[in-house]
Amino acid sequence: MKIKRLIGLTLLSALILTSCKKQTAEPEMAVRKTETMKVSTRDVTLTMKYPATMRGRQDIAILPQIEGKIIRVLVTEGQAVRTGQPLFIIDQTSYRAALTTARANMHAAQAHVDNAQLTLQSKQQLLEQKVVSAFTVSQAKNALHSAQAELEQTRAEDINASNNLSYTVIKSPSAGVIGTIPYKIGALVSPSMTEPMTYVSDNAEIIAYFSLNENQITSLLCKYGSKEAVLKKMPDVRWQMNDGSLYDVKGHVITISGMLDAQTGTVSVRAAFNNARGLLLSGATGNVLMPTVLHHAIVIPQTVVSEVQDKMLVRKIIRGKEKLQQIQVYPDNDGKNYIVTSGLKAGDIIKKN
Repeated sequence: MKIKRLIGLTLLSALILTSCKKQTAEPEMAVRKTETMKVSTRDVTLTMKYPATMRGRQDIAILPQIEGKIIRVLVTEGQAVRTGQPLFIIDQTSYRAALTTARANMHAAQAHVDNAQLTLQSKQQLLEQKVVSAFTVSQAKNALHSAQAELEQTRAEDINASNNLSYTVIKSPSAGVIGTIPYKIGALVSPSMTEPMTYVSDNAEIIAYFSLNENQITSLLCKYGSKEAVLKKMPDVRWQMNDGSLYDVKGHVITISGMLDAQTGTVSVRAAFNNARGLLLSGATGNVLMPTVLHHAIVIPQTVVSEVQDKMLVRKIIRGKEKLQQIQVYPDNDGKNYIVTSGLKAGDIIKKN
């Protein structure tokens, strides 16, 4: 019995040892097992996002041309107006009086001219009869010229007074939408004021203002040859509102500034969006979304890239051995993949995990 029991214990020990070896062998194989991927190229469309501000096709500041108190406000904020529509009326009392005085002065000056002409005619007749001298006729001519000059002056004053009276009715210079109205009835306004009475925004077409950095515009100019060619080749753009939603009408780039801003290192770009339904507002902020196609780009998952001290590294397999390879990537990405600009080429093998 002792011999049988000893043999049983020996077999049991062997089974336990074998089981332990199997359990420890499997993790070793898992460590040695490596998933790799072969680097390849493909065309990629990236959506570039540029912070932007919306402005109407023209935002016109409404400022008074005369001084006075507002007696009527004829529009409300957000109201659509037509060209020439009255917006405000300034107290007209003093300007009507000034026009009446100017008209009276003009009529008086006209009477002086008429009298001077009669006097000259009379003196000329007397000169023919040799009753007066030529000097007297010359004096009459000078008196007529002086009266005529006075008449011209009063006419100018009449025109000025008439214009000032017309300026008491402030009209819209363009069709558009009324902005904020900070001045109410009774407020004193003048041409020297710094804050406009309101703005009239032509919102039939909204312009998005954004910027491209020096590298981006240089790349486009090198690719297409000129600014005019860049504008023709620019793809349609989208407008992303501040809440993240997309405007359903595409826009197009209409101008690129020819000057680089020395302080920001960017050039100003404008994109136009049709706003027939009035959904876009002047002053709104958001993003211009511009698709950019990269041909034959190397795309790798972000999960295979390690970042060490601001360096981006991948594990490249060379002759069965791993080697850390530094790479450079495109500044924009989709959040899942990187587009490699240097450090890898098509056909390279890299470690996935």
